[in-house]
Amino acid sequence: MRRFLTTLGLVTLTALPAAAEMTAAEREDFRAEVRAYLLENPEVLIEAMDVLQGKQQQDAAQRDLQMMSDNADAIYNSPNDWAGGNLQGDITVVEFMDYRCGYCKKAYTEVEELVKSDGNIRFVLKEFPILGEQSMLTSQFAIAVRQLHGDDAYKAAHDALMEMRGDATAETLARLAEDLGHDPAAIAAQMGKPEVMAVIEANHQLATTMEINGTPAFVIDQTMVRGYVPLDAMRQIVEGQRNDG
Repeated sequence: MRRFLTTLGLVTLTALPAAAEMTAAEREDFRAEVRAYLLENPEVLIEAMDVLQGKQQQDAAQRDLQMMSDNADAIYNSPNDWAGGNLQGDITVVEFMDYRCGYCKKAYTEVEELVKSDGNIRFVLKEFPILGEQSMLTSQFAIAVRQLHGDDAYKAAHDALMEMRGDATAETLARLAEDLGHDPAAIAAQMGKPEVMAVIEANHQLATTMEINGTPAFVIDQTMVRGYVPLDAMRQIVEGQRNDG
């Protein structure tokens, strides 16, 4: 079959310069022969599609690697993002997340387990609200907490928002601020400041550059994963990155 594909390609390429010299009947005969072969051997089309898909996947992976290289500082080292886990870990996992995203909530406990059980992963969170007003409010809340009270307070707020059920409103977020030991008025005032929106806008711009349009999305060292992946798959990717390194 591979021989046929190669032969067919060579025949076609050879015939192209002389196509103008072929009669209409000759062209029709040639097309009929090719069509007849493909109808008798449809597996050739499947093989060709597999080859095409593999090439497309290779091209996409190379494009992702280039984008990660070109935007490395913004992805891995932005001072606007919370970083935890093992800050000297040999693998960095970056997550673009939205507190109102069901798959982000599903991934939350699994990513926590990955970081905890591995012990050598640096974990970075990128606030990427894309699911409407409540998404924006919760991200503003978390960023405001970090800017006012630091990384530990942010992680507590992040965990609480991931576990939150029901609507995120000014009232529910005020109660959450109180539960976390913060002044709700101060948090609300900070949420509206330009420096909070600057974090969100920078992450949105980076996501556009990285061709990320959904949540969750992960950069696992040098691998881009767009969408939810279960814990076992994340562990396999981490191990693969270590082996490649």
